Amino acid sequence: MPYKFNESRRHKIPKARYRVTNWREYDAALVRRGSLTVWLTEQAVSAWHAPTTGKRGGQAVYADIAIETGLALRLVLHQPLRQTEGALRSIADLLGVQIRIPDHTTFSRRGGGLKVLPQRVERNEPLHLLIDSTGVKIYGEGEWLDQKHGVRSRRRWRKLHLAVDADTHEIAAVELTPDDVGDVSALPDLLDQIEDPVGTVTADGAYDGDAIYDEGLQRHPAARVTIPPRSTAILSEAGTTQRDDHLRSIEQHGRLGWQRRSGYGRRSLVETAMYRYKTIIGRRLHARTLPNQQIEAKIGCNVLNRITSLGMPVSIRVK
Repeated sequence: MPYKFNESRRHKIPKARYRVTNWREYDAALVRRGSLTVWLTEQAVSAWHAPTTGKRGGQAVYADIAIETGLALRLVLHQPLRQTEGALRSIADLLGVQIRIPDHTTFSRRGGGLKVLPQRVERNEPLHLLIDSTGVKIYGEGEWLDQKHGVRSRRRWRKLHLAVDADTHEIAAVELTPDDVGDVSALPDLLDQIEDPVGTVTADGAYDGDAIYDEGLQRHPAARVTIPPRSTAILSEAGTTQRDDHLRSIEQHGRLGWQRRSGYGRRSLVETAMYRYKTIIGRRLHARTLPNQQIEAKIGCNVLNRITSLGMPVSIRVK
């Protein structure tokens, strides 16, 4: 039944309230996001032009970091490539930097061949990974075409898979797939991007299955996998797996008690990261082809990691 018919019988849970304890530092980090030097760094300027290879034929004028910087600025400013070219020219003139600026066709042509790696702060502690996926729209008429003519467009949306570090809120791995690729199928590709040791892997019930536990423990034998089992799940024949431990804990303490004891509640941080992506980067992809869209998603995640490194709020619950 709809919510309004059962409203009088529902248990009322008050909305939690939080207070930011480091507001001064976080406010300064929000201001720094608009600084030009954050997006056009000295490292990028020093390696802006590609070195000569000594081989026959045409030589590349711009290094990959120059193309990546321009595409990142495009996502930050929410502008087309032509306006991004003009913005970079004006930034270079204002900063007094003697560099050549790629035109919009160069950004478009070389954008699909970039090898973008996650930009993260290296840590000596094991990672606590939070994994989930969300949908991002692509070009096309979308819902308007369905509502107006009842015609389903072929290209609707892509699925963005994220692996977030629970301690630093940084995106450790990202994968963009068509909408028909399941979450379980994309997990191996996410884990292949992570070279640091992993302490825990937490995901929602869509990832429940022995294959997920095997994939995680094969790459990181010491990792603790935390996934809520299905309501119909039963113990394995051996009865010694991590999934069996979760089932016993749920049977003894209930699902809410298992969530508190296992730390499953931290999984909400990856949903916050997905909301941050759609708010700052956008809910729609600009690129037209899947390879270019995958590069765009990785650059967008690097933008979020750079924003995260500037400063994040530290909040405590007050009610």
